[in-house]
Amino acid sequence: MKLLIIGFTKIKYMPYLSFYLNAIDAEKNDITVFYWNRDDSPDLELEPHIKRIEFKRNLLDSEKKIKKIPAFLSYRQKALKVIKQGRYDRIIVLHTLPAVLISDYLLRFYKDRFILDYRDYTFENNSIYKIIIWKLVNAASCCFVSSNAFRVYLPDADKIYTSHNIMMSTIHNRPKMHELSLHPIRIRYWGLIRYADTNIKIIKQIRNDPRFEFHFHGRVQGEAETIQRYCKENGVNNVFFHGEYKPEERIGFAMETDLIQNAQDYDEITKNAVSNKFYDGPIFYIPQICTKGSYMGSCLLKYGIGVPIDIDTDDFITTIYQYISQLSMLTFSNRCDDFINTVIEEYNQGLRVLDKVLNTKG
Repeated sequence: MKLLIIGFTKIKYMPYLSFYLNAIDAEKNDITVFYWNRDDSPDLELEPHIKRIEFKRNLLDSEKKIKKIPAFLSYRQKALKVIKQGRYDRIIVLHTLPAVLISDYLLRFYKDRFILDYRDYTFENNSIYKIIIWKLVNAASCCFVSSNAFRVYLPDADKIYTSHNIMMSTIHNRPKMHELSLHPIRIRYWGLIRYADTNIKIIKQIRNDPRFEFHFHGRVQGEAETIQRYCKENGVNNVFFHGEYKPEERIGFAMETDLIQNAQDYDEITKNAVSNKFYDGPIFYIPQICTKGSYMGSCLLKYGIGVPIDIDTDDFITTIYQYISQLSMLTFSNRCDDFINTVIEEYNQGLRVLDKVLNTKG
């Protein structure tokens, strides 16, 4: 069977790609990954048997939406060309926006032969966009959501399953529980650096406080530049920017972390999303903070793996300090294991669904 996986960014920014690759028998299937290279930084390699087709066009994440339209249309043109030339039996679309961009073709020629990965509530306030998404879900072989909170935006269908933004290879190589340093408390943010408002509010409360350090790992562009500029202009000496990193470096600095900063600017999108970083906390036995009232915040409380905070209160840093100071690492590590076991169970269920879908003739 010829399979095409359509991504909307570089391979290294799609850890959820592994969920689908793990479900596909490489010896029985011809696999191609189509992806978008938006910058000139190094990317991850794939296994030699997996074909790669690159769409290359530079585009900043911080670019205004109206200026992204020409790039999106060019992406659509390239994607349709790849599909038509490849004559694929099945297509997996790893995001809603690329699925919408080629929805006319999917609905006409690939009904019940494509899989939709739903992981972003960005444009659903547009009624036309939402209608297209519903049509895609109903026409897909199955649909995976990266957050159970996203289900409220989708039709009530028994073909919707939960995936997780997690790399099983990381779970299989989990480090042992480690004691937190706490002198100072090392707060760390990694990944695409966003949410300038929230991060600056945190920096204001820990500014030059010897009890805390705040470390950022990721490209310094867009909102990251705003955060960095604030630190320079206000003489902040306990916030550090380490720049872009390789995925394998994550384990190293995770072991030098006492608290993961996973609180986000609160809006309709972030309220329901589950970030990749959310799983890193329980994997590496590190507590994290998330925005109070968000889906991730509720999960922290449910599983006991962190503390939700209200970023607009004057004493949230006191809440953080008290939580960390009173944390029992033995109890916390057991709760992390419980959460990860739940994730593994749902992950494996998803693999079984994918196996069934991909091996059904049609």
